[in-house]
Amino acid sequence: MSATTSYAVLTKARAKYGKFLTARDYDGILACQSVPEVMVYLKSHTHFAAALEELTERDAHRGRLEALLRQYQFREFDSLCRYDSSVSAGLSRYVVAKSEVEQIVRFMVLLNAKSPEEFIFQFPAFLSKHTEIDFNKMANARSYDELIAVLDHTPYDDILRQFSPDDKGRIPVSDIENRLYAYIVRFVLDYINKRTGGSERRELTRIFTSINDYSTISRIIRLKRYYHMSPEDIKTNIASEQSGLGASTIDRMCRAETAEEVVRIVQGTRYGKLLQKDDSEYNRDIGPRGQYQMSKKYLHLSDNPSVVMISFMFLSEAELTDVICMIEGIRYQVDPKIIRSMLLR
Repeated sequence: MSATTSYAVLTKARAKYGKFLTARDYDGILACQSVPEVMVYLKSHTHFAAALEELTERDAHRGRLEALLRQYQFREFDSLCRYDSSVSAGLSRYVVAKSEVEQIVRFMVLLNAKSPEEFIFQFPAFLSKHTEIDFNKMANARSYDELIAVLDHTPYDDILRQFSPDDKGRIPVSDIENRLYAYIVRFVLDYINKRTGGSERRELTRIFTSINDYSTISRIIRLKRYYHMSPEDIKTNIASEQSGLGASTIDRMCRAETAEEVVRIVQGTRYGKLLQKDDSEYNRDIGPRGQYQMSKKYLHLSDNPSVVMISFMFLSEAELTDVICMIEGIRYQVDPKIIRSMLLR
C-alpha cells in the first residue's frame, strides 16, 4: 500500500470515528420516551441520519430501526476495506464470517425454542449480498439435519456435524457456538500470519488474541457463577487454542472454586486492570468492554491502516450495541440510570 493510500485510510477512519455519538447525544437519546423519538433524534442529530433518511415515525419500530443501523454499520466498514490493503480482504471476510455465525447461532436458538419461522423476520437482509449461505433456505429449515444441509460445503458444516441434539431434541448451542467462533479466530490469525509482518502483524495478533481472551474470561466467570460447571466441562466451552493467557492460567481459572477466585487470578494478568473486584456485572461484560478500550487505543496510536480499520469496526460495533441497548431500554420503559449502567461508553 502506498504512503498516500495509507494516510487516506488512517485519516478517513479517524474522521468517521470523530462523528460518533457524543456524551450529549447519549443524554439526548436517554431523554427520549419512545422508539420513534429515538429515531427522530438519531435522524436529526447524528451520523446515522443517512441510514434513516427514508424511515418515518410511523415505520420506526425496533426491528426495522436496528436492521437499518446494522446495514449502515456494515457499509461504513466496507467502504474502508475497498482501499488497497494487503489484509483488507481477510478483515472483510472476518466481519462477514462473524455475521454468518451470529445468524447460525440465532437460528439454532430458534430451533430449540421451536420457533424457526421467526428467523426470516429478524434476518439482516443486506448480508445476503456478501455471503454464499442461502439464508432464505435456512429460514425454511425445521430440523438440525436440515440446517446442516443448508450449510453443506461451507466452513461450518463439518463443525455442526460433530454435534447432535440430545434425547429431548435440544441442540447444544453453546458448545457449537464456541467451536464456530474458535474457527473464525483461527482463520483470521492464520490470514494475518501469512499476509503481514512487523508491527502490523504484532498489533493485529495482539488485538485478536486479546479479544479471544476477553471472551474466555467472561465465559469462565459466567459458567462459574451461573452454571457451576466442572473444570473439564468449562474447558470444552472455551476457545483456548488462540489464547494469550497461557495454558496454566486458563487451567487455574477453570479449576477455581468460585467466579470471585477467577477474578483474582485474572487480576494477576495483563487483563487485570479491566476487572473490578466487587462488581460482578461489570466483570461479566469484560469482553465487550475490553475490546472497546483496546480499539480506542489502537485507532488513535497505530500507524498501520489495517489495525486502524479493524479498530474502527470494533468501535462501531460498540457504539451500535449501546444504541440498541438504549432503544430496548426505552421501549420497555427501563429507568435511564439502569440503561446507562449497561452501556459500554
